[in-house]
Amino acid sequence: MAKRRILLVDDEVSILLTMKTILELNGFEVDTAASAREARSKLKLREYQMVITDMRMENDAAGRDVILAARTAPYHPAVALLTSFPDDEWADIGADKMLVKPMQTGILLRQIEKMLDTHSAKLQRLADSAAAPARSDPPSTPARPAVAKTTASAPAKKSAAKRLASKKLPAKKLPAKGAAARKRVAAKKRKR
Repeated sequence: MAKRRILLVDDEVSILLTMKTILELNGFEVDTAASAREARSKLKLREYQMVITDMRMENDAAGRDVILAARTAPYHPAVALLTSFPDDEWADIGADKMLVKPMQTGILLRQIEKMLDTHSAKLQRLADSAAAPARSDPPSTPARPAVAKTTASAPAKKSAAKRLASKKLPAKKLPAKGAAARKRVAAKKRKR
């Protein structure tokens, strides 16, 4: 079985060397990059099963640049964000997982293994679904059109809530709690 190749990206050399050693001792082939620029170059030269990148390196957006480069690579590696500053936007910028440093070695290895397995299964499902329409066997039954869900999506709910909030309601229907709220309602009535 070929070694799985990981690209580690971090501007802290001690972290790069420590993680590289840990991963190599556990059967991974590891390349390192100390900047987003170096990482983008390596992503073009070799294929990786996983990219683990720090977020803040030469600038605050360096990690985003690495994630974008990994996401646009034709071989589609798994991507993990390694950071000391946890942020809820890690999935929005394209990472599959956020790893918070410092982390125990055993936990790190389990999370990497799980990510690689999950990502590999995802790539296999995508390959299978892409190959399905290319098959020459005609379907035995006609395909049924997809049925639209009746529940609104989160963005649709938000826009509906904004539309309702923007409607002018009569002042008598507004809940007036406390003296300050009653004064605001009275001031709005006087303006009309």
